[in-house]
Amino acid sequence: MAPHHLDRIQLSPDLQLSRLVYGMWRIGDDADTSPKHVQAKIEACLAQGITTMDQADIYGGYTAEAIFGAALKASPSLRDRIEIVTKCGIVAPAGRHSAVRGKHYDTSAAHITASVEASLRDMATEHIDLLLIHRPDPFMDPDETGPALDALVVSGKVRAVGVSNFRPWDFSLLQSSMEAELVTNQIEVSLVAADAFTNGDLAYLQERGIAPMAWSPLGGGSLFKNESLMSVLERIAAEQGVEATAVAVAWLLAHPAAILPVLGTNNLSRIATIADAAKVTIDRQSWFELYTAATGKQVP
Repeated sequence: MAPHHLDRIQLSPDLQLSRLVYGMWRIGDDADTSPKHVQAKIEACLAQGITTMDQADIYGGYTAEAIFGAALKASPSLRDRIEIVTKCGIVAPAGRHSAVRGKHYDTSAAHITASVEASLRDMATEHIDLLLIHRPDPFMDPDETGPALDALVVSGKVRAVGVSNFRPWDFSLLQSSMEAELVTNQIEVSLVAADAFTNGDLAYLQERGIAPMAWSPLGGGSLFKNESLMSVLERIAAEQGVEATAVAVAWLLAHPAAILPVLGTNNLSRIATIADAAKVTIDRQSWFELYTAATGKQVP
């Protein structure tokens, strides 16, 4: 079966991601974590043109990358068909960090480098396509963190670097100490977490031509509890022959910032319909109708 036509976004001269990204944060929660079942999820994504897989060292208490890696070891040809995004910088008392006293952030050169080596080993790959610093670190020394990220790019172990959950000032502070360009900021954006549209987070990225990634684009399911929002989503979904979730994701895709939503589910039949969002047309009036329903008030 040929993949659906799904847009690709150019993040850097040598890195493109699929417009929709498969999020693997719950991959370790599935009853079946076998390589064969994980491979089935990846294949279901590839059949739709979804080639980008989103990971983090901390997912599943530092187990998700190895579960993913086992599937890549079992079917090595998959690696050439996908882009791997992963994150580092959160240290929590679990897995390989179970001896730490408490949860903290570590953006030191030593930690970033060791984390990347562990990710490469766990995911059975020679390079990471996109490495993100997972959270802004209030104790970050940009003159250490920036050159550490640059060195990983120069080494070829990481093709491109970015950040996650950074505010504009955190982003510009880190960028000020780097040669490589930060190519994305993965932030929480959805109909029920719409602050980024007005608080400067998206405007900052749009001004610089940087495509943002959106985590939890369905609000962790909380948008289904908003009755007025659901009625609008369901009406548009019925008009366009898709599920309401596809409309909620299409609302993000319609925005001129070129947002890349990261969608995670362990259900194979749901994975198979992720790309339905790309079939939905959201015009300006529909966009604001959904925005109004989500925020509970008309724009001023």
